[in-house]
Amino acid sequence: MDCKISEPVVGPRSEDVLPASVSTAVKVVIVGGFGVGKTTLVGSVSEIRPLTTEETMTQAGVGVDDTAGVERKTETTVAMDFGRISLSKELVLYLFGTPGQQRFWFLWNGLFEGALGAVVLIDSRRLDDSFDVIGRLEENGLPFVVAINAFPDAPSYPMSELREAMDLPDDVPMVDCDARNRTSSRDALLTLMRYLYTLTTTTPEQPR
Repeated sequence: MDCKISEPVVGPRSEDVLPASVSTAVKVVIVGGFGVGKTTLVGSVSEIRPLTTEETMTQAGVGVDDTAGVERKTETTVAMDFGRISLSKELVLYLFGTPGQQRFWFLWNGLFEGALGAVVLIDSRRLDDSFDVIGRLEENGLPFVVAINAFPDAPSYPMSELREAMDLPDDVPMVDCDARNRTSSRDALLTLMRYLYTLTTTTPEQPR
């Protein structure tokens, strides 16, 4: 009996192929502290099967990684997350989620390269974790918006109080976000794109 061996499938899946109508592709990064929901956001909003680099947390991280507030977390991103979303027939966003643990932050500069902006995910239970994240973005001169991720047991604060606590400039947009929800995650990305557009259309003041 002849045994017919099928040829391996080579190339991307049909649903992952970039539409021919796309004329502009923009790279954005999703940043934040450990366990704030970056992988969840990329996974919820991506129109392609997202690439993740999550690994099981081990005893080697005990005493190294700060798991306060996320003690039940069992996996962590060790390189990046990657996804894609089409905002229109012509515009596509490539999403790069950064690792949250500080021992992997050396990867951030490479992920920032070529990015037009960032969404900073915040857990209102652990605001202190956002300070260094925002500082890194400011050092790199990367525009960003802040998205307050909706954790079920997180306290609710007025945006004005959160802005003051993080010492954010008035022009930096802040939005509520549920990283598990595709529409909510998409809206956070749209907020970033609108903010980037205002930065390109705002005329700087002339020196007197």
